[in-house]
Amino acid sequence: LWDGKSNKAFTRGADYVDFAPDRVAMQDATAQMALLQFMQAGRPQVAVPSTVHCDHLITAKLGAEIDLPHAKTESAEVFDFLSSVSNKYGIGFWKPGAGIIHQVILENYAFPGGMMIGTDSHTVNAGGLGMLAIGVGGADACDVMAGLPWELKFPKLIGVKLTGKLNGWTSAKDVILKVAGILTVKGGTGAIVEYFGDGAINLSCTGKGTICNMGAEIGATTSTFGYDESMERYLRATDRADVADAANAVKEHLTGDAEVYASPEKYFDQLIEINLDELEPYLNGPFTPDLATPISQMKEVAAANGWPTKVEWGLIGSCTNSSYEDLSRAASVAKQAIDKGLGKKAEFGINPGSEQVRYTADRDGLLGTFTDLDATIFTNACGPCIGMWDRTGAEKAEKNTIVHSFNRNFAKRADGNPNTFAFVTSPEIVAALAIAGDLGFNPLTDTLTNDKGEQVKLDEPTGWELPEKGYAVEDAGYQAPAEDGSGVEVAVSP
Repeated sequence: LWDGKSNKAFTRGADYVDFAPDRVAMQDATAQMALLQFMQAGRPQVAVPSTVHCDHLITAKLGAEIDLPHAKTESAEVFDFLSSVSNKYGIGFWKPGAGIIHQVILENYAFPGGMMIGTDSHTVNAGGLGMLAIGVGGADACDVMAGLPWELKFPKLIGVKLTGKLNGWTSAKDVILKVAGILTVKGGTGAIVEYFGDGAINLSCTGKGTICNMGAEIGATTSTFGYDESMERYLRATDRADVADAANAVKEHLTGDAEVYASPEKYFDQLIEINLDELEPYLNGPFTPDLATPISQMKEVAAANGWPTKVEWGLIGSCTNSSYEDLSRAASVAKQAIDKGLGKKAEFGINPGSEQVRYTADRDGLLGTFTDLDATIFTNACGPCIGMWDRTGAEKAEKNTIVHSFNRNFAKRADGNPNTFAFVTSPEIVAALAIAGDLGFNPLTDTLTNDKGEQVKLDEPTGWELPEKGYAVEDAGYQAPAEDGSGVEVAVSP
């Protein structure tokens, strides 16, 4: 709270309240106007820790080795401006290729109990580390960087109680795909969604981030989890033992009270319960992320609706599903295709979430597995998820189907083609469907014909919550700002 302590009880969904966020994050497309505005505020430095992340202006086409240098040249004016203005005003700058803003935030800045605003709707991803992280416009970001309060209508509360444990082909992505099917794209509007229960504790930290990330697709103000051991493990793995120790010292205040979780119907405005033991993989779409179909029903549903079932592309990445765990589980499926003589029937593309994830995944052979299956490794950036995809043949506007691990699938979003039927699912299901080339393929029950004419079945995916050898990176792509930026000239191309 801006005043530090409240003197009254706020009414959910009615009262407007002033807050004091701890951090501000901006991506390169939205940072431009926000920082041009901040330059007029007369402040020598930002009032709260702030960062800029260059991830939205890199087109995916031929692969990272070609695409990234092209983007640096094509958008040099923007990158030079953002680099210099960040340097001047005390803002951390993450260069093109450093990674997707929300993955980088989770790895470096998110912390339990904090509040952050960001100039991107998927800022909510940081809820995976117990933060209240909210997407805003550039004007709001400018106000907070200038030291002003940030106003928000006091949100309602939606509780999602998770029981059981994920198993087999089911992943954290399927939790939010199921929730989207229940709440629709409007059901979370004006509310914070809190996930709790034994099932929540059983999820990895990056899995929690995936669930919170797609809270944007149900219209939620933000989503979050209470602090637990998976968050502590992630903090320590990403070289933030001091943050983990600080969180442990006050951990009883970083989650809900026991009586809330014992009688949630008394405290939440709406309550949803999901048993993870019984949850199956989902494919949501086409053209909206809340049209949820269990994989066991997709063959029949696709036939009834006339959806094209030949899968042309499988895409893994985006801020939703580009963690080390995501890549490791998908790679385990890809390796099976190689070992069992299956190959792939669709084009296959991978966007790692950050340079740290890319470097570590490369060291551990995950990227090699993908390339052995003839996948294209795109830049550590948003790429196809936000339409920055120069897809060959998209201009023909032919009816076709793609599957991806992104968050949104509205018409024309990925490739500009209004006739691309895009389905949102988990990275491991993307891998399976790229191998099968068939939207109706169910890896839980179906077999495929290998190069020897044999019927083979894909085994359940395996993976690692965190890299066994730890994370590694040579150059994360971070530029620290000048201690005194008064002499720094902002590069504005005429």
